[in-house]
Amino acid sequence: MRILLALGTSTGGVGRHVHDLAAALASRGEHVVVAAPEEVLEQFAFAGVAERVEVLTVTDRPHPRKDVATVAALRVAAAGVDVVHVHGLRVGALAVLALARTGVPLVVTLHNAAPEGRVGAAIHRALEMVVAKGADLVLGVSSDLVRGQSRLGARRAQLAVVPAATEPVITADRYAVRAALAVPDGVPLLVTIARLAPQKDLDLLLDAIGIVTERHRLPVVLAVAGDGPLAAALSGRARREALPVSFLGHRRDVPDLIAAADVVVSSARWEGQPVALQEALHVGAAIVATDAGGTADVVGDAALLTPVGDAESLASALVDVLRHGSVRDDLRSKAVHRAGELPTLEQAVEAALAAYRSVGAGRT
Repeated sequence: MRILLALGTSTGGVGRHVHDLAAALASRGEHVVVAAPEEVLEQFAFAGVAERVEVLTVTDRPHPRKDVATVAALRVAAAGVDVVHVHGLRVGALAVLALARTGVPLVVTLHNAAPEGRVGAAIHRALEMVVAKGADLVLGVSSDLVRGQSRLGARRAQLAVVPAATEPVITADRYAVRAALAVPDGVPLLVTIARLAPQKDLDLLLDAIGIVTERHRLPVVLAVAGDGPLAAALSGRARREALPVSFLGHRRDVPDLIAAADVVVSSARWEGQPVALQEALHVGAAIVATDAGGTADVVGDAALLTPVGDAESLASALVDVLRHGSVRDDLRSKAVHRAGELPTLEQAVEAALAAYRSVGAGRT
């Protein structure tokens, strides 16, 4: 089968996912072409796994001249292929235009929810409608994305099979980690792994920590691993309110932090396939999280899930886990079981090939 994989700007998970998919497809003898911005092609070394690469000029924001060029480049790159699989909404919408009246089947995987802000959300909505009307199959990394495409009239929309994060390697004893973080003996350690950005809603988490420590009189230490634009504001708030929170910045020992935690917590407004929670499942952590985007798709019943934006509910779930060892132990047992159910790369490749065949690719 001749497959064109296309993506736009990417600095992390999407690029790695497409690279792994391209490599796995090529190893099975499929003929893979990858189209992406030059910096993405270089960052993820696509030339080493694809038969051919094509440069796209697409950016992360609408740009009439570059978008027209991207449509033309996608049309050229798609010549002679059996299926086009695009990752990302903007490039997906441009691919709809590029493939119009060509007869080449189009699969689009959506990885992100709408941005905040009226203008960005309006543009996102318009692009969603283009993809819903023009793609043969839309895959979403979370159930809410799938439901959104179905509501917009997509021909077919289903949950994407995304391979789980690799099992983390733990290199430090949990007691050594706690000592390094100056966690007093007998005080529960809560850990969150998050970019310090609005999507992760860490202000909500600080609200919940205040409720846990002040109203319920439970001593805890919250360690936050990650950096981002809200670092100064969040750390400043924690100092002013005397909250027991340590902002650790970027860390390379995330698995050690997760393994040392009494509870791993996420307060996000939206998630796709949260890697940190996948790692928490692998190490058998007790998880409390907001029911955001694809979080429930990842954790199943192996977490206490609370409504997005509800600090009271998040605090109540934390108190439940901290006060009741049986709840904590049950979550840990379920986490280990759930980790064994997460998709493998092999399963993701099988699902991709099935998707391609379902839209008519590879038929003779």
